[in-house]
Amino acid sequence: MTQPISILLCALGGEGGGVLADWLVDVARHAGYPAQATSIPGVAQRTGATTYYLEVYPLPQSQLQVRLPVLGLNPLPGRLDALVSSELLETARQIGNGLASNDRTLVISASSRALTTAEKMTMGDGRRPEGPLLEVVAAHSLRHHVMDMASLCQQSGTMVSAVMLGAMAGSGLLPFARAHYEAVLEGPSASAKASLRGFALAFDVVTRQREQAQYVEQVMKPAVPAPSASAALPADVATQFPAELHALMGLAHQRLVEYQGPAYARLYVQRLERLLAAETSSKDATHPVTLEATRWLALWMAFDDIIRVADLKSRASRWTRVTQEVKAKEGDVLKVYDHFKPGVPELAALLPQGMANRLLRWDRARVARGQAPWSMPLKVARHALWGMASLRLLASLRVLRPLGSRYATEQALIEEWLGGIETATRQSPALGLELARCGQLIKGYGSTNERGKDNLLHILRHVCDPASAVPLAEQATAVARIRQAALQDEAGQALDQALLQHGAPARPVKAQPVLWMKNPRLKKT
Repeated sequence: MTQPISILLCALGGEGGGVLADWLVDVARHAGYPAQATSIPGVAQRTGATTYYLEVYPLPQSQLQVRLPVLGLNPLPGRLDALVSSELLETARQIGNGLASNDRTLVISASSRALTTAEKMTMGDGRRPEGPLLEVVAAHSLRHHVMDMASLCQQSGTMVSAVMLGAMAGSGLLPFARAHYEAVLEGPSASAKASLRGFALAFDVVTRQREQAQYVEQVMKPAVPAPSASAALPADVATQFPAELHALMGLAHQRLVEYQGPAYARLYVQRLERLLAAETSSKDATHPVTLEATRWLALWMAFDDIIRVADLKSRASRWTRVTQEVKAKEGDVLKVYDHFKPGVPELAALLPQGMANRLLRWDRARVARGQAPWSMPLKVARHALWGMASLRLLASLRVLRPLGSRYATEQALIEEWLGGIETATRQSPALGLELARCGQLIKGYGSTNERGKDNLLHILRHVCDPASAVPLAEQATAVARIRQAALQDEAGQALDQALLQHGAPARPVKAQPVLWMKNPRLKKT
């Protein structure tokens, strides 16, 4: 008995999964085949997972005459003919539900990832590795095409739904000609033309893969973006460092030049020279300590402040990106409002140390009296002249940043961290490497950033001691375990337990003011 072709479409909210389902139904009807689609929208525009199930009968209506096929409303485990997804983890999740099988299912998936909430909440690098996901796709599919759909969308200027449609057409699974698909997409509008471009790119990619039949080598290998030419390391700097450091140092050097200027980038290079000199006695030619510190040092030196935020928000590249994201056409009026809420710590960071301390004491006294910390909510019209001028004025304060209290504080903490790495590396490269890896504790802004710096300094001052009777190898192991514990939970309970287990004191408890509030239900007597 002839069975319908079953297809499950998986997308994220706002990616056009519903449009893709409608397109496929229209293509089938345009070609004269019976088709039916059902949907589970999920949380739709809030970027949650959305799924659409289609069944297409493989015989045209002209052969069925007056008979109509009975089509299903939901997929059955192991009975899918095609699983099409715009996100790699969502592809693996649907496979985990048992819907795909290695003797029947064609899997078409994007290689890109949209990080889940659980991945974003992790203090460290919570990203799920792509390798196991790709292995799942390969093990539970008859054929598979995993491609960089995001790149194809960028090249064609369209949504991923058009790219997914092109991949479906190129796979040859459905009994439709290319002209049937293009007839549904055609139109005089710019969006229709962009959809056709995206469709054609994906169609050619999948067709070429089918012809060459080299899925594993060409498709399943994740692409590694090469550094851009603009991030090249200056020649005079490149000669001082091993080749394996050049790519990452080029990106870091460019970032720091944009952040504070060439002199600040030279300071970064000088700091790395110190670590490289301390590591020359090691037999490891890969220089792991310097390589590990290269990234974290650049990120710490380019700390976020209101000057940096204003600079990023007022760049022309941001306006271009926003225009493309909202698909503003020529003649459309686009208004962009940026919301700021700087508090006393942000303002004090720009002032000299003495003035900053007085301002911070004033704010702490407010909190002790039961008042909320002072802040100044701002709504800046980025599209207006005065709004743009105010952002550029704030960004121009970059030249005064070295005079601010936060700049001095950050540089002092960086020097203490680098000094600890340098001293430890000369005696034990393993301990120096673990201290360099502690740089990933510095992240975020506000209280999160302060907590990360406190944790790093506590490890540096109480766990590492080259003069201690504890062997350096044990100190390296302790630092690694304590760092991992610090990245497990934001409250720091696992960190305190790990510190005590390795003979180090727990972090000191910070004093918090006791706030008394009136009960509005109690009446005066």
